Amino acid sequence: MRNPISPHSRYKGLVELPWDHGLPVPDMPPGREWTDAEREQWRQWWSGPQANMWDESFIPTVAVMLTYFSNILDGMATSTHQMEYRHLASSLGLTAEGMKRLGWAFQGDAQ
Repeated sequence: MRNPISPHSRYKGLVELPWDHGLPVPDMPPGREWTDAEREQWRQWWSGPQANMWDESFIPTVAVMLTYFSNILDGMATSTHQMEYRHLASSLGLTAEGMKRLGWAFQGDAQ
């Protein structure tokens, strides 16, 4: 179970994100048909170091970001989709700016 904000969490101050957190990739939410490319991107995001800090409550947010991502790649995204994608990616720590704001560093980079 992921709970980075628990008072008993091991994450205090600058958080070093392990490259292999060993947490399971959650199932994609129902409600639409996901493409193979979307399933692979989902797996990559949830297997990445930042996902160590996400819990199950992040599933809808990551799914929405994935739909924006797909629309951007397909050339179907509006400027609003692109803006929301950037905001979500930063909020989830998937950008350098977002990681800095959240106080996260990759394991070995936090000197």
